[in-house]
Amino acid sequence: PTSAQVSVAPHSGRFCYTLDNDLLTTEQRQFYEDNGYLLIKNLVSDEDIERFRYKAVAWGELWEAGDGWVLPTWTFPLVCRKEFTRICKREVKPPGIMIMKDESLKSQFGQSEKVVNKVQDFQEDEELFRYCTLPEVLKYVECFTGPNIMAMHTMLINKLPDSDKQTFLHPMHQDLHYFPFRPASRIVCAWTAMERAHQDNGCLVVQPGTHKTSLKPHGYPERESKTNKLFHGLLDEDEKIPKVHLVMEKGDTVFFHPLLIHGSGINRTSGFRKSISCHFASSECHYIDVKNTTQEDLEKEMQEMVCKKYDATSVELKDIWNFRARLVQGERINL
Repeated sequence: PTSAQVSVAPHSGRFCYTLDNDLLTTEQRQFYEDNGYLLIKNLVSDEDIERFRYKAVAWGELWEAGDGWVLPTWTFPLVCRKEFTRICKREVKPPGIMIMKDESLKSQFGQSEKVVNKVQDFQEDEELFRYCTLPEVLKYVECFTGPNIMAMHTMLINKLPDSDKQTFLHPMHQDLHYFPFRPASRIVCAWTAMERAHQDNGCLVVQPGTHKTSLKPHGYPERESKTNKLFHGLLDEDEKIPKVHLVMEKGDTVFFHPLLIHGSGINRTSGFRKSISCHFASSECHYIDVKNTTQEDLEKEMQEMVCKKYDATSVELKDIWNFRARLVQGERINL
C-alpha cells in the first residue's frame, strides 16, 4: 500500500469535497469538485496583512538542530518586525517556533532574515494565530471541514531569492503525505498572499484535478544542490498533467485539498515572496497508523529529529501533531 486508506466522507447530492452551506455558489463548489482548489480574491484585508507582516516572536533560548532547522520549545510570545530581525541575527533567542533556514547562505549573509525561508508552528503566538481565526477565512474553511475546526499546521513563508541551484524550489507534492490523520476530504489549506505572487517570484503551481487521485510515494528529489529538510516531492511525477500558476494579489486566498498536487517555483526576483497559511481539519478527523505505508519514512525522520533534539528515547507521531494542533472553532473531539 502507498498510504493508509484515503476515504471521502459521504455527502448529499453530487458534491464529495464540500459540505452543504450558504456561502459557496454552485459554480464555486463544482470548481472545487473538479479542480481541488478555489481562489477567493481580496479576502484578507491590507490591515491584517500588515499586522502579520510586522509581527514575529522573541524571548528565551534558541536551539540549533542542524541541517537548516531550529527546533525550540512549543510556546512563545510576540514582538514586532524589528524583533524578528534580531532573532535572525541571533541577538535574541526565542522558544516555540520552527525556523527553516538555508545554511548555505550563512557565509554570505550571516545570521539574518536573508537566510530564513519559513517560520512554522506559530499556533501559540496570539497575533500571528489571528490569521487562523479571521471570520472571513473561517467561514470558507467551514465549508470544507464542518463547524468543529482545528488549526493543524501553521506557516509564514519568506520565499528567498534563489540561485541557479534552485535551493528553494519546492517540488510537486501532496500535503497529505505529511499528515497522519484522515479523512482527507475534511482537511483544507488556506494560503494567503502577503504580496503579489507570480511566476517570477515563485507562486504556487497546481495540477488541477489531482485531488481525486491516491496519496503517492514521496521522497527527496535527486539533484546536485542540497535539498532543504523535509522538502519532499513526488518520486514519480507525471509531467503530462497540465500545471496552473496561481497568480495572486495581496490578500487573495486559495483553499485547496490535501491531495492536490502542487509546489512552487524558484524566486527569480531580488525580493522576498511572503505568504501565510494554515492547514485546517475537522476535529472529528482521526489519527491513523502510517506503518507499512510510504508515510513511514517521514514518520521515522520526524521522530529521529525530535528525539535527537530533546534527548528522548521515543516519541509518537500523534504526540508531535498534538503539540501543533489548536482548536479554533467548535468542539475538540478527536484531534
